[in-house]
Amino acid sequence: MTSPIPVGFIGIGTMGEPMAMNLVRAGTPLLVWNRTPEKCEPLERAGAGVADDIADLFAACETIILMLADGASTDAVLDRGGADFSKRVGGRTIIAMGTESADYSHGLGADIRGAGGRYVEAPVSGSRKPAEAGQLVGLLAGDAEDRERLRPVLSPMCREIFDCGAVPGALHMKLAVNTFLITLVTGLAEASHFAARHDLEMERFVDILNAGPMASDVSRVKAEKILHRDFARQAGISDVLKNSRLVVEAAREATIASPLMDLCFALYGETEALGLGEDDMISVVRAIEERTVKERNGALTPS
Repeated sequence: MTSPIPVGFIGIGTMGEPMAMNLVRAGTPLLVWNRTPEKCEPLERAGAGVADDIADLFAACETIILMLADGASTDAVLDRGGADFSKRVGGRTIIAMGTESADYSHGLGADIRGAGGRYVEAPVSGSRKPAEAGQLVGLLAGDAEDRERLRPVLSPMCREIFDCGAVPGALHMKLAVNTFLITLVTGLAEASHFAARHDLEMERFVDILNAGPMASDVSRVKAEKILHRDFARQAGISDVLKNSRLVVEAAREATIASPLMDLCFALYGETEALGLGEDDMISVVRAIEERTVKERNGALTPS
């Protein structure tokens, strides 16, 4: 009996590992590769194959999912601009699930199609906890035929998948969603800081938030984290800073005002500069705390 052709998965990081694990648990034949091989070990124990090198993965798979940090990483694994690019993407479908600029994705898609491959954007909304539960929200852009064909491939990772038309519609949609997410969490951090500096009972503050009309899955999780000073990463500061930059850049390119995101971009930059790039995004409260310290010191300094 002929073995089924595996789906390839490249990028076993904070999000990629639980996403790939859900594919394995759903019975998807999966072949994985990561620059740091030991990160593939839990997936191998769960039943995934691990490619010895990246060329082996492309040779064995017709559909390859990329969950990578940035365009440079994507270009490297595809050998974009190199001798192996056409060999790796020709006759294959590349699914890009990371978050990059719309311009980058549009150009990458054109290059892949020019080399005889197919390209789909599939960024997701959600952090590690919904990734572990298979409850991400998928955003899908590409040719209509590809969107329909790939929906069952992506469904084990997602609670729901939304069609977003042609590339780069999914990435524009992801940046719009991220604008709300980032400003929401930053507002929660500032509200918590305000409450703490007024010596309010923080457990009562969180209870009131959770009982009120602004409560959401995100606010409940992040409020508990800030209450307990739990900065363990779900969505990291460096990743949120990158997403903030992408939103601001896209806004400037389209001549769109983005006053809240401009402020968030600055705050997450300050948080990363404190050495907190790997902490959860709710640790943006520490940049707000630093601003309070500086303002109070400034107010106490004689003019």
